Amino acid sequence: MRTLRSIALVATTLFLLIGCGRNRSDSAATSNKVRVGYIGITCEAPIFTAVEKGFFKEEGLDASLVKCEWANYKDVLALGGFDITHHLVMYFLKPIEQGLDVKFTGGIHRGCLRVQAAKSSRINSITDLRGKRIGVPGMGTPPFIFANRVLGAHGIDASKEITWRVFPAGELGLALDKGEVDAVADSEPIGSLLVAEGKVKNVADQAQDAPYKDEYCCAVIVNGKFLAANPKAAAGATRALLKAAKWVETNPAAAARLSVEKGYLASNPELNTVAISHLRYVPSVSGAEIAVNSAAAEMKTAGMLSPTTDVSDLAKRAFVHLDGVTDDWLQNLQVEKVAGGQVPPDQDIRLYAELILHDSEGSCCKAKKVLAAQK
Repeated sequence: MRTLRSIALVATTLFLLIGCGRNRSDSAATSNKVRVGYIGITCEAPIFTAVEKGFFKEEGLDASLVKCEWANYKDVLALGGFDITHHLVMYFLKPIEQGLDVKFTGGIHRGCLRVQAAKSSRINSITDLRGKRIGVPGMGTPPFIFANRVLGAHGIDASKEITWRVFPAGELGLALDKGEVDAVADSEPIGSLLVAEGKVKNVADQAQDAPYKDEYCCAVIVNGKFLAANPKAAAGATRALLKAAKWVETNPAAAARLSVEKGYLASNPELNTVAISHLRYVPSVSGAEIAVNSAAAEMKTAGMLSPTTDVSDLAKRAFVHLDGVTDDWLQNLQVEKVAGGQVPPDQDIRLYAELILHDSEGSCCKAKKVLAAQK
């Protein structure tokens, strides 16, 4: 993610006018219309599923997708370029602290961020990172924020005791190989693929380590003005996305194929299955509210929020409960189980990833044959 400099406001305005603005409608006047923002990444599978499986239509909504870029994603949502999406809680908390009018409404999934060290290194714990160089895909990115949280929780001042190095996400492993960094902070699918290649070991794993393993990293988030004008549409769109998350958890391989085959992201179904298989799409309303509180508290400890910020007050401003969007509703919600849509429980997903990575021609077929032979 590139840091926006002096042209940020102009770039955002132009983007809204010639990009996202094309799909804009008067949502206040037509409350059944909802614009859903997306970037085109693996974890957005529920967005694509909700469209393709008709979950928005079931809620009486006419949904349109608005493709945006990382660099101005928050600005486009804040300025009304789209109405709703799901995204990383930590990515929005600082802007909300500063007055961004958006609200979280429900948790989508857990476990997409990692801090990893070279497999052969002597770094085995977070405290071993003191004084080290950590590679990140950008300052202010979710991996950077997660690493800061973890470091701060272990008494390390990330602004003084860590040297941060920025590399494109796909080059983090290379930076480790070349000795340019001692560790990396990344997200899926990069984290799992580096493990599959035998390059790294996990030092902090949001999917496995307490207290992060039960925390929702991604949640539904709604433009505040859209919510105020269209509370029923906001609730319906939230339900559509939460139902889609449950569908993805039940059918991860099918969701991975859908995302690729429908052209929502550039990958292949097998590799996308690897990435999705490491995420837990167990939607929760209370889980998202808890995540907002815990993330805000640790971000304040890490110095990423103002020392005067009241964490409880920030969480109350950041999260809202909507009619018909409850844990009880989710508990009773049933979704179909698609034939061939699951990852076999005995499948070695890391071997699968490794075969895909190391055999560029015919890799998917080879992976399937090896895994079939294991059964």
